[in-house]
Amino acid sequence: MPDTTAADPLAHYPSWARELARRYFTKTLNQFILHGNVRDLVPTLDERGQRAYVPLREFLAEDLFAGRDVVVFYDRSDGIHFEDPESRKDFNRALSGYDTIFGTEYAKKLPKDPARVFALLDNYFRLRLADGKRIACVVDYAETVIPMSEAASYSSEDRAALVTLQKWAHDPLLLRADFTLALIAENLNDLSRAFIQSPYNAELEITFPEMDERQGFVAWFLGQQRDGRARFKKLSSVEDLTLAQNTAGLGYVQLRTILADVLENERPLTFESLSEKKKELIEAEAYGLLEFVETDYTLDMVAGHAEAKQHLRGAAEAIKAGRPDVMPMGYLVSGPVGTGKTFLVTTFAGEIGIPMVKLKNFRSQWQGVTEGNLEKILTLLRAMNPVAVMIDEADAALGDRNAQGDSGVSSRVFGQIAQAMSDTRFRGKIIWFLVTARPDLMPVDLKRQGRAEEHLGLFYPSTREDREELLRVMMRKTGVEVDMSDVPDALLDGERTYSGADMEALLTRAKFRAATHAFDEEPAPAEAAPSGDGVATEAPAPPEAAEDHSDGARIDRETLQAVVDDFVPPSYPLQVELQTLVAVMECTSRSMLPERFRSLDREATVRRVGELKRLVGDR
Repeated sequence: MPDTTAADPLAHYPSWARELARRYFTKTLNQFILHGNVRDLVPTLDERGQRAYVPLREFLAEDLFAGRDVVVFYDRSDGIHFEDPESRKDFNRALSGYDTIFGTEYAKKLPKDPARVFALLDNYFRLRLADGKRIACVVDYAETVIPMSEAASYSSEDRAALVTLQKWAHDPLLLRADFTLALIAENLNDLSRAFIQSPYNAELEITFPEMDERQGFVAWFLGQQRDGRARFKKLSSVEDLTLAQNTAGLGYVQLRTILADVLENERPLTFESLSEKKKELIEAEAYGLLEFVETDYTLDMVAGHAEAKQHLRGAAEAIKAGRPDVMPMGYLVSGPVGTGKTFLVTTFAGEIGIPMVKLKNFRSQWQGVTEGNLEKILTLLRAMNPVAVMIDEADAALGDRNAQGDSGVSSRVFGQIAQAMSDTRFRGKIIWFLVTARPDLMPVDLKRQGRAEEHLGLFYPSTREDREELLRVMMRKTGVEVDMSDVPDALLDGERTYSGADMEALLTRAKFRAATHAFDEEPAPAEAAPSGDGVATEAPAPPEAAEDHSDGARIDRETLQAVVDDFVPPSYPLQVELQTLVAVMECTSRSMLPERFRSLDREATVRRVGELKRLVGDR
């Protein structure tokens, strides 16, 4: 390490810090926006040249900007702060002169609002830079200083702060002098769009640590603790390498939390408890906007859909074999309601052996928050790879490039998702599943090759074999036992098509009917009979009332027949036909269509889809 540092004094810096230094030395930029994993620790070297991990603020003040004469920090809560007493005294002297000239009394109480703070700092910077001083200014929580908002919504204070920062970015004096401004924000989309699109500043993302970096931190942390290595080995069944491999998406602070819990609280660490801790930490980091999909189901639990299952099994094998290069960027899973689209994707999560998360509602009523939420989610997904992502009701969740009436939020959300889905660096590492019953309502840009490349269609069972398979699955799910010979022909061979949801509802109703009839026919409690010594005892239960130890509820033919005859499902045949045909039209592989749909005339199908849309009043 010392030899490397001697050859390159920046070699031990993280990549974003090296990039900042490189761009600064061009003398064309003096403003940098640090975003991403900004609340984590930063790896560096201590005064003895040994590895250390410190907060970002400490790294900036004592390492990256250690050669500056003045390092000043500002945020709206604490106001102006200096890293050393001498700088503070020097600022107070300049402040007294400012008060004399402008008739203010800031020496008694410093302001905290950006407009007045930046006016003070501008005066101070120009005075000291003229004296040859080297200055660095760090503005933390920058989203509270120059928030994302439409220009017409800016307050006079926001406008003043934005204009001052823009002036500093291309001021000749500041560019010539040794001056750097660093703004810190978790999400780039939380900042003023006019500011981040300016060519006079640079955005630098602080990423989550990679696997080897996490492993290095684990070794460092255990080495810092008394008998840390021995105690950890005694309490943990998870090796260092396994711990590092299974904590993608976590930062150093979160890793420290896991390790400290083991060493300080003496809580054993197993692979199962590690998975649970990781899930909790990532969901908290994502503000509860990501939900892990955990299931013991596999594709063997899916009834029917043979073509889709065959393809997904092949995809699972490719992932397990370490071949992300052969995977599609994403999937569009469509089909009419009740065909098990979400369930199919969930079972795939149990098949692949990598985490799957589901995007929850990341939209907010507050301007700018939706884009910031989505940026946070996408940053975590990139750090967590490999990971599968399910977006249910994708036609409603993802917005549209041409959406109107929401100040452009939907179009910006669409742009963020589209950009993330087409990033080929993450092919096979972030696998997108867009689930919808109406793929025709989704923008073409998300469905094209390079994004949701494979389109899978799921349809109602049409053959007796498929219906029997689906019924058996629903019996296991509902805990109902029915002999297949007792199943009414209308359920298996009739013209009416029953979805999985329909069959589940039928079996649940049959179980309810059997239970309520049993309650109606239950005999009254037997009267107590006197025993030989005159003490009342309970009459013995008849043999037929013995406890039933069967796993499921037995339903006879008559009960099931009565329920099928009585069952009136919601009637929306036109919508179901429309959803079926658009799923057929969307399928990107003829071989993955059931046989009955492979020979459909495409032009006739397009005409029928148009006719159905008119009939249901759809667009």
